[in-house]
Amino acid sequence: MVKIIIAAILGVILGATGPYYASIGWYSKQQSLYAGALYGFCLNFSFMIAGYTGTASLLSRLPFFILIGLFGAVCGVALAAAGYFLKAAYTTPGPVD
Repeated sequence: MVKIIIAAILGVILGATGPYYASIGWYSKQQSLYAGALYGFCLNFSFMIAGYTGTASLLSRLPFFILIGLFGAVCGVALAAAGYFLKAAYTTPGPVD
């Protein structure tokens, strides 16, 4: 549960600061997938809201921003799964008794 909360907080922070800073890419099994999905959604959704400067109301753009956030969630799951498998592939097994 802590990973999910941290993922949401980091997603919001990075998404909100993303339009203003170019180089914040240094953040980037089941609980990890949930955390990745939540992180990806929050990152994309808050990025879209923080960077919105259009003339139409923000409320009218929220459905589209949610759709972009869902795409971010899918990407977050894919990257969390890739990280899980890479970690498993490159971690040295412990001693065998």
